[in-house]
Amino acid sequence: MGDRKAVRDAEFQSFVTSRWPRLLRTAFLLTGEQHAAEDLTQTTLEQAYVAWRRVGAADDPEAYVRRVMINAHARRHRRRLREFLAPKDDTGLAREVPDTGDRIAQADDRGALLAALAQLPPRQREAVVLRYWEDLTETQTAEAMGCSVGAVKSNAAKGIAKLRALPGLAEMVTQGGRSR
Repeated sequence: MGDRKAVRDAEFQSFVTSRWPRLLRTAFLLTGEQHAAEDLTQTTLEQAYVAWRRVGAADDPEAYVRRVMINAHARRHRRRLREFLAPKDDTGLAREVPDTGDRIAQADDRGALLAALAQLPPRQREAVVLRYWEDLTETQTAEAMGCSVGAVKSNAAKGIAKLRALPGLAEMVTQGGRSR
């Protein structure tokens, strides 16, 4: 009995160590505030630990944990907790090296991007973050959000349209020569 628990604990610790930066980044993009992102990540990992036998046996444990995070974030939103997506300082956020083809990661002004994301409704923000920042497929995004692929397409399209309509963000993208 003790050996199985030790093995599960080691598996969970390995998972957390390898996925922490990405989970924290996703939480930050959803909440917009470093402390709220840390709280959301901690809450998510607490729930994952309690159910680790089921999570670890899943085909894609990271997708399972991401779904737990989206659900936890949605519960907070339903309680009408305010979110601030334009923090004054994000120096403590774990950094990832951007992919060369990732247009959002290439944006020069992180503050403008966060302010633009703050203007999106929560479901549109979730769809945009998961599809274009986390680079998930429509199917993976639908699973994470607990909705249909059509709802993902609709929310992502509306969110991207709103982002493109923002003058400051559109200028930033076209000035960098990255317009479509």
